[in-house]
Amino acid sequence: MSNLFKLFDVSGSALSAQSVRLNAVASNMANAQVVSGSPEQAYRAKHPVFASVLQGVGPHSTATPVQVVGVMESQAEPRAEYAPNHPLADEQGYVYKPNVNVVEEMANMISASRSYQNNVEVMNTTKQLLLRTLQLGQQ
Repeated sequence: MSNLFKLFDVSGSALSAQSVRLNAVASNMANAQVVSGSPEQAYRAKHPVFASVLQGVGPHSTATPVQVVGVMESQAEPRAEYAPNHPLADEQGYVYKPNVNVVEEMANMISASRSYQNNVEVMNTTKQLLLRTLQLGQQ
């Protein structure tokens, strides 16, 4: 029975992690077309970093919660685009676009969304199992 309660911890931590991932994707996509006048000012894609929480886990446990240990900025260079008439263009006529790959971000969004949905289903199934177990005890 306690293993069923442990599933709530694991699924809850996964829901939280995927929520952070979806927020990062939304931020990346919202800033994908923002231009700036220098590479240093250009928006850089953000990606969450996850880790398993192993403390307090037994030696035979396969279910470990996940946590977000940070959000990293991509180190890829921003894209330089020649636009001499743009008001933000530098002395050479370039503006700088974020290093966001919209196709990758869409794939990340779909993956995070499906993972979130799967964890909601795990929680619902666990809840149903616990309710059925309680009903067995009442009979």
